[in-house]
Amino acid sequence: MTVTREDLEAHLASLRATTRDPRAGVFGPGSKMWEISRESAVFLCGGRAVLLQTAHAYVAHGVDQHSRTKSDPFGRFFRTFDNVFTMIFGDLGHAERCARRVHTIHRRVEGEITEDVGGFKRGHRYEANEEHALLWVYATLLDGAVLAFELVVRPMGDREKDAYYQEAKRFGRLFGISDAVMPRDWRAFRDYVDGVIESDLLGVGRPAAELRRFLFRAPAPGLGVPMTAYEALTGQLLPPRLRAQYGFPDGLAARATLDATVATLRRTVPRLPPSVRYLPAYNQALERLGDARQARVGRAFGAAFDRMARRSQRRGLAPQT
Repeated sequence: MTVTREDLEAHLASLRATTRDPRAGVFGPGSKMWEISRESAVFLCGGRAVLLQTAHAYVAHGVDQHSRTKSDPFGRFFRTFDNVFTMIFGDLGHAERCARRVHTIHRRVEGEITEDVGGFKRGHRYEANEEHALLWVYATLLDGAVLAFELVVRPMGDREKDAYYQEAKRFGRLFGISDAVMPRDWRAFRDYVDGVIESDLLGVGRPAAELRRFLFRAPAPGLGVPMTAYEALTGQLLPPRLRAQYGFPDGLAARATLDATVATLRRTVPRLPPSVRYLPAYNQALERLGDARQARVGRAFGAAFDRMARRSQRRGLAPQT
C-alpha cells in the first residue's frame, strides 16, 4: 500500500488532536522518546541503521537512482537524521512541515529494481512511500536508538521499552504508517525486526554495496581515522549475515575493538556536561521551552556540525534530499 498525502494528513490531524503542548512538539519533556533520543550516543548505531535500510532493495535502489549520496554521503546522512530529530524535538509545526517535506521528496522516488536481490526480482517496481518499506526504515531507527542507549547509557527492562515504543508510534505516524501494519507492542516490534533480519527480504546487492563504500568517506580533512574506526564499529553492530554480505571484517580483533569502545563510552558519557552529552536538537528544544542552561554550548556544537555538513554538500553539489 502506498501512503498518500491524504493518509499523511489524516495522521497529522490525529497528532494535532492529541498533542498537549504544541510548543513541546509531538513528545516533549519527560517522554521516553526524548530521554533516549537526546543522547549523542545514538549516533553509535546511526551507520548501522543506514546499512540495515539499504539492505532493503526499495531503499538501496531509491537512494542509488534518486540521490547524489555517492558524491555527498555525509550530507545525506546528516539530512536524514536532521529530519528525524526535527520530528522528535521540534515544535508541532516544524514536525508537521518536516513530515510533509519528507513525504513530498519520497513521492518522486520510484523506479525499477535492476537485479535479483533479497526478496525481490529484477524488474520489480518500487516506490519510497510504500508503507512496508517505510515501516522498515522507521524500525531501524527505533531499534538502533535502543541498542545504542543500552550499550552506552544503561540497560532497559521490557516494560520501559514498551513505554518507549508506545510513544514511538506517534513518530511512525509522521511517516504516514498506520496501526494496521505497526506492531502492537515492544515484543511484537522485536519479533518483526528479528523476523525481517532473519528472512530473505533483505540482501546486499550492487547499489547497497556501493553505498556502503561511500557512506564512511571522511566529510572533512583530518577525520579519516575516526571514520575508519566508525566503519569498523558499524560492521560489528550489524547482524552476522549482513555483516558478511557488506564485506566487513570479522573476528576477535574486530569484536575487541567494539568492546573497548563501548567500555570507554560507558565511563565517559555519564561524566559529560549535558550541553555536550545531549544532541543539539534536544538542547535547542529545552531553550525553546525556557531552559537556557545548556543552550550556549549546545548551539556551538550544533553550528560546528552544520558547517561540516555544508562543506560536504558543497563538495558533492548534492541537492537537499
